[in-house]
Amino acid sequence: MAFEPTSEAAKSHRSDAEWTRDDLLAYADGLLAAVRPWASETGARITLPGASGGYGVDVDGLEGFVRTFLLAGFRIAGARGEGVDDLIDFYSRGIVAGVDPENEDRWVRLDEYAQAKVEAASIALILDMTRPWIWDRLDALTRQRMIDYLSPVVGDETYPGNNWLWFRVVVQTFLRSVGGPWSQADIDDDLARHDSYLRESGWISDGDERAYDHYVGWALHLYPVLWARMQGAAELANGRTAGDIARLDAFLQDAIAMVGADGSPLIQGRSLVYRFAAAAPYWAGVIAEVPSVPAAQLRRAASGIVRHFSANGVPNGEGLLDLGWHGEWRRLAQNYSGTGSPYWAAKGLLGIALPEDHPVWSAPPVPLPAETADTLRIAVAPAWIISATVDDGIVRVINHGADHARPGDLVGDSPLYARLGYSTAASPLLNGDAWAEPLEQSAALIHADGRATHRAGMQVQGIRLDGGAAIAGSLANAHWIAPAATQTRHGSGIVGSVEIAGAVSTWSIVRGAWEVRLVRVDAVEPDAAPTVLRIGGWAIAADAVDDLVSADSAAAAAGGRHSTIVALTPGGAPAVETRKDASPLGAAASVPVITYPVVIGGWIATAVHLSDHAPVSAPSVRIDGDAVAVTWPDSTATEHRLA
Repeated sequence: MAFEPTSEAAKSHRSDAEWTRDDLLAYADGLLAAVRPWASETGARITLPGASGGYGVDVDGLEGFVRTFLLAGFRIAGARGEGVDDLIDFYSRGIVAGVDPENEDRWVRLDEYAQAKVEAASIALILDMTRPWIWDRLDALTRQRMIDYLSPVVGDETYPGNNWLWFRVVVQTFLRSVGGPWSQADIDDDLARHDSYLRESGWISDGDERAYDHYVGWALHLYPVLWARMQGAAELANGRTAGDIARLDAFLQDAIAMVGADGSPLIQGRSLVYRFAAAAPYWAGVIAEVPSVPAAQLRRAASGIVRHFSANGVPNGEGLLDLGWHGEWRRLAQNYSGTGSPYWAAKGLLGIALPEDHPVWSAPPVPLPAETADTLRIAVAPAWIISATVDDGIVRVINHGADHARPGDLVGDSPLYARLGYSTAASPLLNGDAWAEPLEQSAALIHADGRATHRAGMQVQGIRLDGGAAIAGSLANAHWIAPAATQTRHGSGIVGSVEIAGAVSTWSIVRGAWEVRLVRVDAVEPDAAPTVLRIGGWAIAADAVDDLVSADSAAAAAGGRHSTIVALTPGGAPAVETRKDASPLGAAASVPVITYPVVIGGWIATAVHLSDHAPVSAPSVRIDGDAVAVTWPDSTATEHRLA
């Protein structure tokens, strides 16, 4: 290879000075203070600046109040109600006005807007958590109005079949505790539905599709832990809590390995505008006292995630959480995202609900896996290979089983779910073209008109640790899509008319920062006639990105991080594809790619690399049928079978 390390090689991305409880309190207090000027006169709504979300300004105002109430509730509980009278008074006044049916800026009701069902769960959760300081002090009329406001949840069968089930459970548990209506049948049904989503090693799908994302942690594991502590929940749990904690414990053993040394969470899945809500499952582990991951390590993960966003300009100059990742970038929002939506990030500050005398605050620091040694794990449920490297602190996930679809579906690849790789240091491209034309982290057949095939609905072929490396594979019914005129942007891939291109097998062999990607075109439809097979590497986005193409079949992009792709079998043509305003990480984005002639039945191999520096050399491979031998840059050799 001709590429040499950049001047940024070996740059440290670690956050050695861990945030304390006081740091987290100061951050939370700043967020709460900044939203006050945007409250309505009665305090019932907090309508933050910016274009209204997909559900309108009334829902924006409800979300702004309730999601900051979630944060205020954690603050009040952690202080045991002392020294937080202003928060108690402000949010109590807003509650009184919000449930007053005669108030002009009352809250929208659960039977008026479905989104109110989400917010109702946060209201119920915090009213329970802060019961002595808010609920018990409300007048009798307001308490009855709150019961009336929440009551439409009972018997409502219109909740989506995903994490929303917990909104119904939490609200009915609170209603039961205050003498309101509730249904044992509803709760039993919802808990059974939750259990139907359970997968191997503590993973939980967000519905019956292969939807694995941050909702696993910040919803499907978080709510069971918080619900178990609500008044009366123990009587409803029917002995399930120990099992919920055991599953959380298993999940956290994977999740703790997916936080970058710089505190960045994985940039994957929908609702990324919730940002440091990704810290929530680590705090849940502390609260639940999981046995396998030290509380101090969970604290470091959670506080590190919050600190990561603070270090990258969050909140913005007005002290507000806008729609974006680091800076504002509205393309990251889904249809349901409004100006108040980003404050679901409050979940990532759950730790401040733990009082200052909780032992987690005095436990000696424990570094993250990405800070201590190269880590290689597999998560069977989503068919993810998790690889963290200590020299750059980056975590990479190689994906062969998550696509927000079902096996056999012929839908579009969501760039949030169906790419071959995700990382703490690189984002999928998320411009309009990215939904229609898979590019980065893809293996796609290219149509004569330039369209790339999708792989959603692929079949997992296997995943395992294998002789010092990890290997996973999938078989795709590769298909082109002509997008329908109307799309619902909730995170899934596009829909439209489908044309089958052929069958494509893809295997990944991973060790350290390298993936050896093996792709075979197994069959091509008679009328398909794809022009080339294109293999896409990691997307690098920054204010400016340098693109490099070498004469020895390699291409690279550099902009703070460094992405390289190398042809390991003959016939590959390297290039770099560039996009503008396609990533939340920068205005310019580049994707190194290799294109190959379409040959049926033969394996082609590429090496894909992501780090904060360029590699000095690449792996080499020897392929004999389904037997593959890899010699890695450090001269270590591994042997594998693609089966």
